[in-house]
Amino acid sequence: MRGIETVSARTVEEAAKRLAGVVTRTPLEPNERLSARVDARVWLKREDLQTVRSYKIRGAYNFIVQLDAEHRERGVVCASAGNHAQGVAYACRRLGANGRVYVPGTTPRQKRERIATLGGSHIEVIVVGETYEDAFTAAKQDAESTGATLVPAFDAPETVAGQGTVAMEVVAQLGFIPDVMVVPVGGGGLLAGIAAWAAERAPEMRIVGVEPAGATCMAAALAAGEPVRLESVDTFVDGAAVAQAGAVTYPLVRDGGVELTDVTEGAICTEMLAMYQSDGVIAEPAGALATAALGTTVKIDPGQIVVCVVSGGNNDVSRYGEVLERSLIHEGLKHYFLVGFPQEPGALRRFLDEVLGPDDDITRFEYVKRNSRETGPALIGVELARPGDLEGLLHRLEASPLQVERVEPGSPLFHFLV
Repeated sequence: MRGIETVSARTVEEAAKRLAGVVTRTPLEPNERLSARVDARVWLKREDLQTVRSYKIRGAYNFIVQLDAEHRERGVVCASAGNHAQGVAYACRRLGANGRVYVPGTTPRQKRERIATLGGSHIEVIVVGETYEDAFTAAKQDAESTGATLVPAFDAPETVAGQGTVAMEVVAQLGFIPDVMVVPVGGGGLLAGIAAWAAERAPEMRIVGVEPAGATCMAAALAAGEPVRLESVDTFVDGAAVAQAGAVTYPLVRDGGVELTDVTEGAICTEMLAMYQSDGVIAEPAGALATAALGTTVKIDPGQIVVCVVSGGNNDVSRYGEVLERSLIHEGLKHYFLVGFPQEPGALRRFLDEVLGPDDDITRFEYVKRNSRETGPALIGVELARPGDLEGLLHRLEASPLQVERVEPGSPLFHFLV
């Protein structure tokens, strides 16, 4: 295989030539909602409208197209939460190569089916483990035992160079360099590629990487001075749920003069819903990372030109129930309680009349009657009209004769419910 040792503006620009006619030059759209939020001019780089609905095709194709005939004949393997695998599948079918893709069990069914559709007879999808690292271990073992070429999702110069073409495309579309570019971060391939290109071609551009709060592997690497493995990862943001930053991506991010921040999964869910309802954008959780941080953990000066990368739109519609639930909890509108009701007629009616506020809504009620006891436990979910209504509800619960225990976010029971 002909490879490159590092990533530079030149290697990113060479990647762009290989990708011409293969990937979509995705739209760069102004967004009024976000512009009003931060009093600036905000644009969305719509990589969710890419050939495989994410930017991952850029790195995957740039890697595979450089394989010589011998390596293509042996085939390729990859590990992915879904988007990289779709890029590999598309590249394999287009280039006539065969491949196997390993995905964790947390990968939404929509992504698995899409991988198979894109790759056709050239791709085999294999589900293994629960995390990206499980899938990567299996893919690496496959490559070692069969001689197939491992196509890294982010940790290879060829992959990083392909992802970096997003930045040069943005500048070409605007006709000038934006003040700020906000980029979602998983293993760091997109951020590293953008930073490497911008260091030479747009050094004045502020670059901010946004990680999900439950998977801050790049921040951990910067703090430790080297890539380190996180003890646990929240897999909800499946496109960015990576436990360890890459050996290739880490130094490029470290030396790229970028900022790094994170945003909670609940805030991401709230932003996903806003993008869908207000902007007509169907973003997956990782696709909403950059915009979720805008104006909260990422501060913008009035009037600045800001570009947020919407990295992907491969979202399973069946997940929107959980997205809504997490959003309501994040906004302080959804709460759960364990309530011990006296086992007598009228107990529930008194709760409704004396405890529940006029605008409060019961969204969950599970009651177990115990004939041998004076009280029966009930699990109650309450949705408030306003976050400030919680104080009154808690005061009325405390003043009532009921036995009440609030289910705190982060507790085992809470994680069971949500």
